[in-house]
Amino acid sequence: MLRLVAVMDPLAATEADLAAFLASHVGLKPESRKSMQASLRSFYAWAADRGLIDSNPSTGLRNVQTPPGVPRPIAQAALRQALADAGEEATLMLLLGAYAGLRRSEIARVHSDDFDGLALTVLGKGGRVRRIPTHPMLGGRLAQLDGWAFPSPVRTGRPVTADYVSDRLGRILPAPYTPHSLRHYFGTMAYRGSHDLRAVQTLLGHARPETTARYVLVDEDSLTAAVLAVA
Repeated sequence: MLRLVAVMDPLAATEADLAAFLASHVGLKPESRKSMQASLRSFYAWAADRGLIDSNPSTGLRNVQTPPGVPRPIAQAALRQALADAGEEATLMLLLGAYAGLRRSEIARVHSDDFDGLALTVLGKGGRVRRIPTHPMLGGRLAQLDGWAFPSPVRTGRPVTADYVSDRLGRILPAPYTPHSLRHYFGTMAYRGSHDLRAVQTLLGHARPETTARYVLVDEDSLTAAVLAVA
């Protein structure tokens, strides 16, 4: 919104003004322009609701198209090396990402109350709750928890932040891998073992299967098997 305020009065802007404003930022990545458009729509919905404008000029804007994401799971050799290099704290973070598919913020909030011995209950995006059966690599470690898995060193009684998790994992993950590469690894391996995209969607906590598909890397052997299955 600050960019828009710098060039025009937002309360006087028309749909054509907003379309021209978005078009003037073609140098930005599609994801950034889509986020900018979402901010505009949110602002004008609020302004219309408060009676600050007669009509919402953002309703007719064409959606910014973003290219489909490419699965980028961490290589197994890189994951093994990261686990070998990690201390106790980072090891559990790695395992929660790679063997439970948790996001950074979800890793940060793991608590002993979330684990019942069989599965981990996770509160994800949009308030969606999912139950993830425990991988053998994780069960023993989760059973030993008492309270927050990662208690904050600065906020008594609270867990660490997602940025804290990123920082710890960033220190041991080799380039070009990121904490989200662990989640891509989980999605890819879970699909490879089950061939059930709906199950993987549920485990990852995605609202739409199209999102899950961007997490699953289909290898050459699977493509070959699919071709040979044609009778």
